[in-house]
Amino acid sequence: MRILGLDYGSKTVGVAISDPLGITAQGVETIWRKQENHLRQTLARIEELVSEYHVEKIVLGYPKNMNNTIGERAQKSLEFKEMLETRTGLEVIMWDERLTTVEANRTLMEASVRRENRKQYLDQLAAVFILQGYLDSLSC
Repeated sequence: MRILGLDYGSKTVGVAISDPLGITAQGVETIWRKQENHLRQTLARIEELVSEYHVEKIVLGYPKNMNNTIGERAQKSLEFKEMLETRTGLEVIMWDERLTTVEANRTLMEASVRRENRKQYLDQLAAVFILQGYLDSLSC
């Protein structure tokens, strides 16, 4: 069973996939969204990835505020969840993603990735951390 992990942002969607055993997460790509009205293309690309990797479930980052409240970004993620469920017919699990982007940025800095090159990897790596957190919770 493969699980797709997504880090949904205002301009990009980071994508990660689990290995077939559901133990590890690997980065796949970053989907760049030019404008909000390109949501249809973003959903179409995710549908292609679901088919290509035989995905059975999606884990979507849930960007709650640090005080555990739901802000604008979290609300947009909930709306995106509904669209994903409608388009793919798959279960979409919301996963607390607080500090995953910070952790991803720190990892890229430690790997000596130049500042101007980090953005192309940042959201994909954040998706890996989101998905890996979910996978780790399953083995507890």
